[in-house]
Amino acid sequence: MHRPTTAEAEVAAELAEVRPGLASRYADELPGARSAVLSRLWRALAHEPLPWVTGRESVPEGLNLRLSDGRRLHGPRADPYRTADYADSVRLEGTAYDDPARLMTALGVAHGTPFVAELGHSVASLALSRAGRPDPSNEWPEEDWEWEQRVVDGHPFHPNCRSRPGFSVAEQLAYGPEHRPVVELGLWPVPAEECLLTGEWPAELRDGERLLLPVHPWQAAHVLKGRPERGLGGARPLMSLRTLALPGGPHVKTALSARLTSSVRDISVYSIALSATLSAFAESLAARTDGLLHFTRTLGAATADSPDLAAVLRESPREYAGPGERVVPVAALATTELPGRPGWSAAFARLALTVGLRLLELGVALEAHGQNLLVVLDERGEPLRLVYRDLADIRISPARLARHGIAMPELTGRIVTDDENALRRKLFGSLVAGALAGTTGSAAALGEALESAVREVPRTSDLAALCEDPLPAKALTLMRLSPRTPGDQWARLPNPLK
Repeated sequence: MHRPTTAEAEVAAELAEVRPGLASRYADELPGARSAVLSRLWRALAHEPLPWVTGRESVPEGLNLRLSDGRRLHGPRADPYRTADYADSVRLEGTAYDDPARLMTALGVAHGTPFVAELGHSVASLALSRAGRPDPSNEWPEEDWEWEQRVVDGHPFHPNCRSRPGFSVAEQLAYGPEHRPVVELGLWPVPAEECLLTGEWPAELRDGERLLLPVHPWQAAHVLKGRPERGLGGARPLMSLRTLALPGGPHVKTALSARLTSSVRDISVYSIALSATLSAFAESLAARTDGLLHFTRTLGAATADSPDLAAVLRESPREYAGPGERVVPVAALATTELPGRPGWSAAFARLALTVGLRLLELGVALEAHGQNLLVVLDERGEPLRLVYRDLADIRISPARLARHGIAMPELTGRIVTDDENALRRKLFGSLVAGALAGTTGSAAALGEALESAVREVPRTSDLAALCEDPLPAKALTLMRLSPRTPGDQWARLPNPLK
């Protein structure tokens, strides 16, 4: 019998207090949650450039890894683009491990202790998320936030797909989008002269000479240690948890200084300062895509000179849907059977590559993963055009813009680079190894969709690199185990087109 980890036992105990009706379903979901997180971890061990994995050997019954201390680790074949849960256990020196946290403990690698705790949280939170999901339905949701809340499992390739340390069970149920809550945001008053504000701030979020900054209730309780003067009710949390849809209005991105998956979700002063410039620049770029891409406009962004107290107001993507159309986050596509014709994945890949490569040629690399990228579907489910949101992590090349006679916006910092590898990694790692792989679900299916799509995409040097080189993907586990190495680190995955 499996002995529950600390995180599993803590969630079970809290659940018995706050939602006892879910307790038995939670227990039933734990084995599948362990397999889901272990599958993601095994993918990382098999494909990321981890310094303590010194050899990899494919064998008829799976994959063997040789570790720097001489030990051997055995598991199943590790398709880097597979999204199904497939690793029920792996064997370290003959001992079977079905729990990712216990496996990492046994591996004993440097900086592994925080990661072990997060893996435990990921399993427990994922089981909780699966326990509360409704019965599957192929009915199309009416509201945009309903699509977002269908994504129960989180990131398709990250071992910390549901890691929420610092969130109690009650808070996960109250704020996690997959639990479908309605949230009341706090409104935190700050004197306007103490704020950095870009764009327009609506009158309903002002109180005389003060700005009222929307604040997530978790942030108010745990970080700001105070109680807002008033609330803003009826908000529906979206896939990222910290971004919420306001009733009949825009989306609001709040600061949330908690570690979700790998990152602390605050809002940097840097991103607030650039938001209006980036939004205007993106609108000018959209005009160069023949109507195939829209960017959600940033309406206003404000910070009290702190990443812990800031908010961004954005257009809802539904603004770009016509009659009978739906705007669906790419990550939510796998949750619904689309009624479109055979070859849907190839048609979607062709649309996404056409847009992504065109912008890359012009000088802009989108971080087009399944959360940032949305697709507009017609009544039959056919992909028509794309919508992109959250410009904070795109990359812009002044040299490429200049080649096409496009004026460089007034931007500085990490967002600006002429490094071709960095530009290609940003787009290919998020769009191909992320959004498209997460939609197709395997190397064979991804290769088939890409092979059909690339025949109809205009030829560029970037397309040649996509077809010939290994496919870049963020080395998410390596990054989590490298606290002293800033920035992104990358794995080179087998190219599904070769």
